[in-house]
Amino acid sequence: MELPQRELAVLEAASADEPTPIAELASATGQKPETVTGAAFDLEERGLVAVTEDTVADVELTDEGERYREVDLPEVRLYAAALDAGADETPVSMGAVLGAADLEGPEVDIALSNYARKGYGEITSGELSADPDADPESDAEAAALDRIAADDQIGDDVCETLERRDLVVVHERTVRSVTLTDDGVDALMAGVEATEAVGQLTPEMLASGEWADVEFADYNVEADAETPSSGKTHVLRATAERVTDVLVGMGFEEMEGPHADSEFWINDALFMPQDHPARTHWDQFALSEPSEVDDLPDDLLERVESAHREGVGPDGDGYHSPWTEEMARGVDLRGHTTSLSMRYLSGHQIGDLEPPQRFFSVEKVYRNDTLDATHLLEFFQIEGWVMAEDLSVRDLMGTFTEFYSQFGIEDVRFKPHYNPYTEPSFELFGTHPRTGEVIEIGNSGLFRPEVLEPLGVECDVMAWGLALERLLMLTHGFEDIRDVHGTLADIDFLRNTEAVY
Repeated sequence: MELPQRELAVLEAASADEPTPIAELASATGQKPETVTGAAFDLEERGLVAVTEDTVADVELTDEGERYREVDLPEVRLYAAALDAGADETPVSMGAVLGAADLEGPEVDIALSNYARKGYGEITSGELSADPDADPESDAEAAALDRIAADDQIGDDVCETLERRDLVVVHERTVRSVTLTDDGVDALMAGVEATEAVGQLTPEMLASGEWADVEFADYNVEADAETPSSGKTHVLRATAERVTDVLVGMGFEEMEGPHADSEFWINDALFMPQDHPARTHWDQFALSEPSEVDDLPDDLLERVESAHREGVGPDGDGYHSPWTEEMARGVDLRGHTTSLSMRYLSGHQIGDLEPPQRFFSVEKVYRNDTLDATHLLEFFQIEGWVMAEDLSVRDLMGTFTEFYSQFGIEDVRFKPHYNPYTEPSFELFGTHPRTGEVIEIGNSGLFRPEVLEPLGVECDVMAWGLALERLLMLTHGFEDIRDVHGTLADIDFLRNTEAVY
């Protein structure tokens, strides 16, 4: 039997007793792993070897995991401080123990959440006790960090816990191995010779004319080949660009503005009371640097404060709730891009606007939500508004009907809703194409006089905030918004999916 040199080398290096990984065969033959892989598949076609595939998980410490390996887990440090404070005999003040445990920032919450879980003690009514029989030396998670650093294997359960705590990252890879078949053994025993066949045509062969005199190896056009993974525009970005094309085609201009903005533009100008629950740190991300802004327009600040305290017009009544300029000057990550609408409508961003006007943005917003299938901490909002005389809800509904029809969505539903800044208001819903579930896709309404009059706007303005990711759910049928974001993203979905036109 004759074989190309690369196949003969792999055949001779393989074993009939146990599978040999491609990496080991590459080292033994002095060939590149991809060359060995191609040769192995060719030999498998001839029935001389069997190629098997296994998924191997490589576990790597994150920076946080590496730090805890050096200084101990937060809960272990908390337990040590509790013992020093005598908490194994009588409960002690939790604050005193935390101060002595050398915990930084989020480590306090991490230590407290894992302290009782691991049986180190109990936390009750601000006091902390320590179990004298607890043994931090046998902490499975701390021991696993050391084993990972030493390239040793760890159990699946503790690996999942460490991954959930963001202390490790798990990388999965496919390992191919080669085993000689009985026919392969027989062929080697009978004797195999290397052919003089050439497997690759080179520029040098073409230049010298050598190609005319050599024998080329057979090329298997039916053999499987790896699909090349090239870079492409993320489907979410592609859909955002498609949304931009649609709205520009409908006569809208694009807005832009800061991601970190004052509470004034994000909420106060929208007639959101300062004691509204959505304005607490539970819903918004506040910045400590800078902590406030200085460049708010004084006259507009006064008019907005007046609207909050006294209302607008003869029947206006305001909120009768606390309002301070200090809070208005505080800086948050915007929870909606309506802060851009306030900047533009007030004339602060690009100067005074005369009706009719149409503006939009497709930008990131940030909210302190609980992560789930339909909520993220940051996501894209499709903001838009129209300034014109005598606008009605029918104009707004017609705009949505036209917009969503561009994406093949014809069954948009509307439900009356309450917003502090629009009246009338309604939410938008669409039907999920796979589950049939009705999901919320946006919020809208006509701005109230309490919003428009302080801004100096004397005609109607209809506005909306739509969710780009939920539009994507309706057009592509996935059920979890995290399929297109972050570490849980479906890579095959991202590689193969295009924006819907």
